[in-house]
Amino acid sequence: MTAPALDDSVRTLRGVGPALAEKLDRIRIHTALDLLLHLPARYQDRTRVRKLAALKVGAEALIAAQVRRSRIAYGKRRSWLVEVEDDTGYLTLRFFHFNERQRKSLQEGMWVQCFGEVRMGPSGLEIIHPEYRAFPAEPPPPPPTLTPVYPTTEGLAQKRIISLLDQVLDRLDRWQPPRIDKFLDDQAFADLRVALRFLHRPPTTATESLLDQARARVALDEILANVLALKRSARARQQETTVALPRAQRLGAELLRRLGFELTAAQRRVATEVLLDLERDRPMLRLLQGDVGSGKTVIAAFAAIRAAEHGRQTAIMAPTEILAEQHYLNFSSWLAPLGIEVSLLTGSASRAERRARHAAIARGEVLVVVGTHALFEKDVEFAALALVIIDEQHRFGVHQRMALRSKGMLPHQLVMTATPIPRTLTMALYADMDVSMIDELPKGRQPIETRVVSAARRDTVIDRVARACARGEQAYWVCTLIEESEASDSRGAETTVAELRARFPKLAIGLLHGRLPSAEKARTMAAFAAAEIALLVATTVIEVGVDVPNATLMVIENAERLGLAQLHQLRGRVGRGERASRCILLFAPPLTAVAQERLAVIRRSQDGFVIAEADLKLRGPGDVLGPRQTGEQVFRVADLGRDANLVAEASMIATRLLDTAPQLADAIVGLWSPPSQDYANV
Repeated sequence: MTAPALDDSVRTLRGVGPALAEKLDRIRIHTALDLLLHLPARYQDRTRVRKLAALKVGAEALIAAQVRRSRIAYGKRRSWLVEVEDDTGYLTLRFFHFNERQRKSLQEGMWVQCFGEVRMGPSGLEIIHPEYRAFPAEPPPPPPTLTPVYPTTEGLAQKRIISLLDQVLDRLDRWQPPRIDKFLDDQAFADLRVALRFLHRPPTTATESLLDQARARVALDEILANVLALKRSARARQQETTVALPRAQRLGAELLRRLGFELTAAQRRVATEVLLDLERDRPMLRLLQGDVGSGKTVIAAFAAIRAAEHGRQTAIMAPTEILAEQHYLNFSSWLAPLGIEVSLLTGSASRAERRARHAAIARGEVLVVVGTHALFEKDVEFAALALVIIDEQHRFGVHQRMALRSKGMLPHQLVMTATPIPRTLTMALYADMDVSMIDELPKGRQPIETRVVSAARRDTVIDRVARACARGEQAYWVCTLIEESEASDSRGAETTVAELRARFPKLAIGLLHGRLPSAEKARTMAAFAAAEIALLVATTVIEVGVDVPNATLMVIENAERLGLAQLHQLRGRVGRGERASRCILLFAPPLTAVAQERLAVIRRSQDGFVIAEADLKLRGPGDVLGPRQTGEQVFRVADLGRDANLVAEASMIATRLLDTAPQLADAIVGLWSPPSQDYANV
């Protein structure tokens, strides 16, 4: 039997046919290596046989006992009862699903070794549907290893996963993974194979600490592969060339004169970093981080002006139509007076409008194009795309970003996010990018007073909103749903707007959510920006991009349902002018411990990076960056919240490998990244 290789299909294992392969596919197991990396979620101690008299309700236990009798019981549900005994007491095994073969295997006098959770039944202790094996005589002692419990899917039993892994583990010693022993500080599990075997079949002497060390060793390898791929991509980019955009007509200086406000020192520093990148013939790939309201968009405008001065095009990509429309208005107001035409391209435009805009873009008549996913369409062709600006980039999938990148001859890329990314995640997920940070808010910004209020005081909050609007201020009321749902007790935006309009008939109240037609959303936002609407009831669609300085009060309903990053983004819609602003977080008790901590963090801090670090610890990177929706890589073993201490080590090892052992680096990336993946190519 040959050693398992990266491309060994699970179909090569005994007992794996099309049906089982389909079930394994559901949990991302396609190869022998995938099985090895499918680590246990927890472990059960089945090494000690418990006496029946010592069993406790709610505990899992392994027992060995003799069948006393079995019978069919009829009640609400038909069940098969097997009464067993040892020298200390009695127990009932209850089965709701059974067949004649099973009944014959557990006849009176047979022995059974079984494992399950002990419960209190109608006539004493019982185990429902235990895992069991029948023996003609007293069973032998159990094997001296902890029993792993694996993540699974419907129709895939634990015994089947364990059986398949036994086949792979039998061949493990003949498998030769890339060795990084000499680069490791901790040599306890220097050999990846030793760590994997320990995790899948831990001895009874395995402690929680040793299991954590073995899992961390595997996680280090995975993080290292990711960082290597990104750093390798960054080095390859150093060899690529693109169009250089040096200083030209000084239109940027003209915009600076027209802005009407002074850039902060942080904005000036970051603008310089971006513009210097554009002067080089190496493609820029820069991540621009800045807290909500820090002024990232104007940096993007200076970059787009630089491209336009050379007759080159800029594509600005936003995740929602509302944000795209907001960018279109901002860029038009800044660039049109400079003679630079800006066009908006969204999916809701009519076919005729899209055709006309596509033609203008293809002819190079439009130098700045703002859009949503519509920019990815195959029939959108650019005459001379030199710069791609991606806003809230983690909301876009890898393949979407690549589709836009392929429309230009290696265009410069500026990637912006108002979702502060913890340093750990930046090192692990954006190691191929140069990073700029706007760490200063514009002058005059007032801190936002944040209060956490029970839904029992909702009427008091409503009255407070009405008083603020009567003073000429504006307010947001954010709901987590559009409509009421039987499956949820969250208030819907449509129900809330009807309630508030009935209560305050003279108050101008608007409604905004993602299902409204684009034209209606634009009209509503324009009316709110012009203060024609005093109170805007909205879903979380306003999370990014909405800028109304007169809005001073925000109420977020069911705030306990939202993550820290999203709460911080929403709160950032107020406090954008010079008036004191407030944010009220309405919650429905009782709160979970995590929800309590989350609301406490958002109340205490307005620093987006402090909040992001707390969010990473509370929820993990998957939820912070939203990989399930966006196509960001999901780690199979590593958890960047738990394994933050490994990232710096992986980064140092990656640099040493690329400098001294590039072939070993390639092997590590190849181990963790199937050839079909375009790993970190954007």
